[in-house]
Amino acid sequence: MDGRRRGVAIAWSAIGLVVLGLVAVFLWSVLQPQAEPAAQPTPSASVSTTPTPTPTPTPTPTGHPANTEEYDLGALPALDVFAVIPELPLDDDPDGETASLSARPLGDGAPVFADPEGEPVAALARELPFEGTVVPVVEREEHWVKVLLVGRQSTPSQGDARQVTGWLRMADVELSANAARVEVDLGDRTIDIVTPDGAERVATDFASGTTATPTPLGRSFIMLTRAVPELAYTAGLPIVYLSAQSPTLDGFDGQSVAVTAFHYHDVRSGPISNGCIRLGGEAIARLAELPAGTPVYIRE
Repeated sequence: MDGRRRGVAIAWSAIGLVVLGLVAVFLWSVLQPQAEPAAQPTPSASVSTTPTPTPTPTPTPTGHPANTEEYDLGALPALDVFAVIPELPLDDDPDGETASLSARPLGDGAPVFADPEGEPVAALARELPFEGTVVPVVEREEHWVKVLLVGRQSTPSQGDARQVTGWLRMADVELSANAARVEVDLGDRTIDIVTPDGAERVATDFASGTTATPTPLGRSFIMLTRAVPELAYTAGLPIVYLSAQSPTLDGFDGQSVAVTAFHYHDVRSGPISNGCIRLGGEAIARLAELPAGTPVYIRE
């Protein structure tokens, strides 16, 4: 009997140990820290690669407003080399660049304005006996061009006789390209024809005006090229007349104008002339090839 009880006790003890072991395993698994789940990538928002269209701006007019008025050209003073028109403004930028363009009136001519927002002060014909109707553009706008002109604001004895300017309506003119210019250096005694391809020296000495009758400085343009056989000192070679006139002489040789020019002369060195630039035959022939309206810069 005692042996059976010991066997039962041993059996229960074994069962107890098994139960305790199972409880311990359960508690260990419950109390053990749990690993964080692996992070999953978050899908990115879809990005469009199509560029956003830029709206095209509406073009706006540049410069002064258009003027579509009709004017009686016959009622306006004619603008030619003899004209003295006080309303014409003097050139305010005598060393400034030009637009490499020439303008010429269409039809019977064009009204000339001192100010694009004012009334015309003169009329420039398409054809004139002494030309001066092909003029260099110094400023271009949508509806207007500012140009150098022939004529004067005043005679020297009454005021300032320097180079004058004015405005023409784009609708009244035709434009042509002219990229050449002439540069005269009174100090170095040189003359160059300058184009986009470079400078061509046409003279290394010349005669120019005296202190009393100086060669006018600043920018002007070729007004007219013509041979005048009656002037024997030119030897029959062309005279290249400029729009610039003498700053000290009201007139010259019986005329009411004192126009500056390039011309031939046997005596052609130093400050000895009445303002004209005296040159040799080759230089005159080369300058005579340039078209009317070509800008000319004369500097000290």
